Amino acid sequence: MNLNAKDYFFVGIQLILFVLYIFDIFIFEIHFPEIINGFSAGIAVLGVVVFVLALLQLNKNLSPFPSPKSNSELIQTGLYKYIRHPIYTGILLTVFGYGFYTNSFFKIIISLLILILFYFKSSYEEERLSNKFFDYKKYMKSTGRFLPKI
Repeated sequence: MNLNAKDYFFVGIQLILFVLYIFDIFIFEIHFPEIINGFSAGIAVLGVVVFVLALLQLNKNLSPFPSPKSNSELIQTGLYKYIRHPIYTGILLTVFGYGFYTNSFFKIIISLLILILFYFKSSYEEERLSNKFFDYKKYMKSTGRFLPKI
């Protein structure tokens, strides 16, 4: 794996945001209706399921860094048949779902920052994957970044 400063930057910011998410700093009080809380809990659970399935499907290709491992393969089956970054999708569903479920404005703000980070991290990752895998640009046209293409 050929890592550079951007790889460490993205993983470092991600780690900081994940640690911040653990805390719940009170900014102001928000209360969503019970139906939103129930729906949000379901979204968070769905996120955990998507995350675990994507991890299992990625298998030996798994790395926290956006640059692909030197011995990696392009996975285009399972969840990866529909979504290019299902691990990020699972994390986003989980953090947003739990943030709304707990009525935490702070967690929702951190979730938005994670979404922004994942957008830029995945853009960089896709640049690296395009350089490594000839078929990656074709794969990008047929799949969504975080959600399936309709």
